[in-house]
Amino acid sequence: MLMSNKNRLARIHYLPGTYRVLTPGDHVVCAVTHQPIPLSDLRYWSVERQEAYASAEASLKAEGKS
Repeated sequence: MLMSNKNRLARIHYLPGTYRVLTPGDHVVCAVTHQPIPLSDLRYWSVERQEAYASAEASLKAEGKS
């Protein structure tokens, strides 16, 4: 039986300018807002903290807390 990656959390290793999918899925969760981010919409992340962000604003908020 084939497993679908729909509605499944992906596990990602964030790299500078790209990322590597470790566990297939269709989304990650924003570290600040906790909202799901479809991988097709993922634009913001921290390599140092290995976190994804839903928006530039969320990324800036995360920078302020570290």
